[in-house]
Amino acid sequence: MTRSHIEQQTLVGTQVATVDSAGSLVFDATLVAPVLGLRPGAFMEELKRGMVYHVHELGVGEDSGTTRVTFRHRARQSVLILDSFGRVIHVG
Repeated sequence: MTRSHIEQQTLVGTQVATVDSAGSLVFDATLVAPVLGLRPGAFMEELKRGMVYHVHELGVGEDSGTTRVTFRHRARQSVLILDSFGRVIHVG
């Protein structure tokens, strides 16, 4: 098992995002950056440059109440499935 894989699995059960007053998820860069192999400062810089981006999908039907967020940076990708409180329930 690679270090990155171990770090990702330790996120299960961790709250990595909060919901702001507009209902949007706000992620904690100190928790999300390592899944892409980045330090938080580099994550934020790459985000500003458009080199880190994410796709946000809301669960429907039996997946209602969950959110799948795919973070991408260059050739790296990490998929987090979150509960309605922003806690990680699966890392892919």
